[in-house]
Amino acid sequence: MGSAFLRILVTALCALWIFSELVVAKHAGITRHYKFDIKLQNVTRLCRTKSIVTVNGQIPGPRIIAREGDRLLIKVVNHVQYNVTLHWHGIRQLRSGWADGPAYVTQCPIQTGQSYVYNFTVTGQRGTLFWHAHISWLRATLYGPIVILPKKGVSYPFPLPHKEVPIIFGEWWKADTEKIISQALKTGGAPNISDAYTINGHPGLLYNCSAKDTFKLKVKPGKTYLLRLINAALNDELFFSIANHSLTVVEADAVYVKPFKTHIVLITPGQTTNVLLMAKAKAPNSTFLMAARPYATGPGSFDNTTTAGILEYDQNPSATNSKSKNKKLPLLKPSLPVFNDTTFATKFVKKIRSLANARFPAKVPKKVDRRFFFTIGLGSLPCSQNKTCQGPNNTMFAASVNNVSFVQPNIALLQSHFLNRSKGVYTTDFPTNPPFKFNYTGTPPSNTMTAKGTKVVVLPFNTSVELVMQDTSIIGAESHPLHLHGFNFFVVGQGFGNFDPKKDPVKFNLVDPAERNTVGVPSGGWVAIRFLADNPGVWFMHCHLEVHTSWGLKMAWVVNDGKRPSQKLPPPPSDLPKC
Repeated sequence: MGSAFLRILVTALCALWIFSELVVAKHAGITRHYKFDIKLQNVTRLCRTKSIVTVNGQIPGPRIIAREGDRLLIKVVNHVQYNVTLHWHGIRQLRSGWADGPAYVTQCPIQTGQSYVYNFTVTGQRGTLFWHAHISWLRATLYGPIVILPKKGVSYPFPLPHKEVPIIFGEWWKADTEKIISQALKTGGAPNISDAYTINGHPGLLYNCSAKDTFKLKVKPGKTYLLRLINAALNDELFFSIANHSLTVVEADAVYVKPFKTHIVLITPGQTTNVLLMAKAKAPNSTFLMAARPYATGPGSFDNTTTAGILEYDQNPSATNSKSKNKKLPLLKPSLPVFNDTTFATKFVKKIRSLANARFPAKVPKKVDRRFFFTIGLGSLPCSQNKTCQGPNNTMFAASVNNVSFVQPNIALLQSHFLNRSKGVYTTDFPTNPPFKFNYTGTPPSNTMTAKGTKVVVLPFNTSVELVMQDTSIIGAESHPLHLHGFNFFVVGQGFGNFDPKKDPVKFNLVDPAERNTVGVPSGGWVAIRFLADNPGVWFMHCHLEVHTSWGLKMAWVVNDGKRPSQKLPPPPSDLPKC
């Protein structure tokens, strides 16, 4: 009797264990493999052919599709003369910092003829993100969409669209972008601006000899489309609109938001925005321009051109025999804000709010362990002796955080941290406040020189952080899209002028603030964010205007290991590239 009971008990426990394993397996993701060959490809745009760096010969590069919980193994093989790294922008990289990708921060670059497998799991995220090169200016052509679908059987918190379409904005130069930035860094001047913007790699019909090089979106009357908007441009924030159509914003930076209708979307480099486009009930006798042009606030010149695609309706098949089939339909154009419309930009950004409901809570840190105040902006560096420089008053353009212009090390910060060999690589004395106070948005100080250094902030595991980023008017006030690797953060407040530590925090939104990975520091203003440092590793934070990153507007956070095994960074993979 006893042994029979024992057998039944063991069988029942085995069945229970197998069942629980199946439940886990059902909700655990699968492993998806991708092969990215970095190679040169001749591409013609704006009447000119040039050789560009691509993934698998494509621009934009291949689309990565995964579900929440999936593991991704992406083998990157470098066949070009440049050192390469790729960054999976917005992926949390929980305990997988070795796969994050910024050169000399989490890894040494993949050298010519070498390969590296980026290995990470998509944890607790779904929506639109993107990948791009993270070294020099190679992301001008090395970029592509990441589409993360919800787990199987899990629905969107909005009506299921008929079709989903990634729309990725890029920037195009006729010249070689590596030569452009190399020349600018030598002379200390501003790099040449781009010649065009692109939609899914196409400049569109408003540019010379680009009528055939135009992205077309065909829609069916009465259907709803999810447009996955991505700004992969190097140096420009963009306004986007579709003539005679409204868009419903449902997600920003791969986080669902309270839906709101708009005719115009503002999207900065590094940001993604999902919008629902409801096609008209009947096919109209028109085609519609979808256009994007810059929002620019800085003192420098910028590419003031417009990229356009065409939205066209599937016409009624019964109309095939009518003359209207051959008739060219009128093309309607959208109305976009003027290039420096900060009023529109501010109103738009304030509409973005987290869902903050039971299913998708907004886990805003209510208690703050560490407070930081960072000034963000331009400055200058002295010109070396017996040399003429093209920056202001014979100086070199620079950019800084708290007056520190970041110097890229020759060894990756993450290796140095992990192996406890930071000496000579970086120091841990990054200033938590500006080294000297001035009227940040008023008359700039006479001394515009920045300091140089490779400095980091060290945080204990699970520290809750509040960071206020203040734009400065040194050289000129400007909007700066700041991107934090390894974390999402909550945008709890923003305003114009100088941040007031007494009056402003009482107005912070701790209920349903936007949760993002990239935020625009307003021109002549400030933004306050909060995040929980629950991801051990070294995490880059930088301006997503590539020219500012090149000039030093970047820094890094070191998050130490926690006590439990699940709170520690695992050792580096065996194929991690060497410097």
